[in-house]
Amino acid sequence: MKLYGIANCDTVKKARAWLAQNDITVEFHDYKKLGLDAATAAAWLQQVDWQTLINRKGLTWRGLDEARKLQIVDNASALALMLEKTSVIKRPVLVRDATLLHIGFDAESYSKIFTL
Repeated sequence: MKLYGIANCDTVKKARAWLAQNDITVEFHDYKKLGLDAATAAAWLQQVDWQTLINRKGLTWRGLDEARKLQIVDNASALALMLEKTSVIKRPVLVRDATLLHIGFDAESYSKIFTL
C-alpha cells in the first residue's frame, strides 16, 4: 500500500498520523521530492474523473492564470498539469495494488477502508 502526497501538507500529516496510530504500514511517496510518473497519474485518471484529482481550491490551482485554468478540460490536459505541478493534486492519495482507495483524508473513511 502506498500513500502519495507532500510531506509538509497538513492533510497528509493527519493521514500519516492516523495510519501510524492504527499500526497500518504504508509506503510514503512524496511527489514533490520524488515526482510522479505519467503511468501512475494516468492510472488514477482511469479510475476517477480529473475533477476529483485536481485540487481547484488549493494555492497551486489559484496561482494559475485564467487561460491555463481554461485549458484543463479533460483527463489529458489534467494529466499534463498534474505532471507539471504535482502540488495541484488533491492529497493524500491512498493506493493499494494500483487501485485508488481514497483521495484526501477522513478518519471515518479510513476506518471503513481498513475495517477498524
